[in-house]
Amino acid sequence: MFKKLAIVASVVALAACGQPQVYPLTVDSPAGEVTIHDRPEAIISLSPTATEMLFAIGAGPQVVAVDDQSDFPPGAPVTDFSGLTPNLEAISTFQPDLVIVSYDPGDLVSGLGALGIPVLILPAAVTLDDVYGQLETLGAVTGGDSEAIVRSMRADIAEIVAGASRSGLTYYHELDPTLYSVASSTFIGHLYSLLGMKSIADPADTDGYGYPQLSAEYIIESDPDVIVLADTLCCDVSSASVASRPGWGAMTAVANGSVIEADDSVASRWGPRVVDFLRLIAASRP
Repeated sequence: MFKKLAIVASVVALAACGQPQVYPLTVDSPAGEVTIHDRPEAIISLSPTATEMLFAIGAGPQVVAVDDQSDFPPGAPVTDFSGLTPNLEAISTFQPDLVIVSYDPGDLVSGLGALGIPVLILPAAVTLDDVYGQLETLGAVTGGDSEAIVRSMRADIAEIVAGASRSGLTYYHELDPTLYSVASSTFIGHLYSLLGMKSIADPADTDGYGYPQLSAEYIIESDPDVIVLADTLCCDVSSASVASRPGWGAMTAVANGSVIEADDSVASRWGPRVVDFLRLIAASRP
């Protein structure tokens, strides 16, 4: 593991110093080692987060296709590819020299491997260090400038956390209208924890999965200080519709105007826009 990480670190350092990229290089992945023989010029991303990362580090021109959920940045080459049920034959028609996914849905990795197409898995992050590590890995693999975006993210997040006054506040983070939420153990929960906030869903997360479904009665009784809606785009949920729910109008967050309408994708991905999410939460009413 150390050797593989060292290879990635040295390549990143060379790229950051403006020196030529070094190939072949081998990086670690949940599906095993992935060897990149040359600079990839035809990348397919089946992960919306990876898509955002690739464009953030300047590797956008190397991306030839992205999945149907990759809605950022504008101008990304969106296709009808599904990251959940990818079509091996359709993907291969693009003749990619690298495919990036967040997990292996079935036999995608082995199927593309049989065609000589490397697949890099970048799983859902648990901490910000995971985010920085994935950006650095993509920088090493593509020759993109990951150092600048990681440095900017670290500085912005440090500034946001230092200036926030959210310590001790509780929150309810709504994933969808059926009241699924997030516990503090999740990546989104980790971001809230940086601001000193605690999820009301923690006691309900009895199986440790991190995404319990709550009841309206549970949420009303917990009376969170802040409500964050991560279902505004998918499901047309708003602060007004929340206030109209039976019994919700008297809740502290609703009465104080502390219901935050978030962009679904910003609130669910672990790419560079986590800075925007943290800034949104930190700037909201306590």
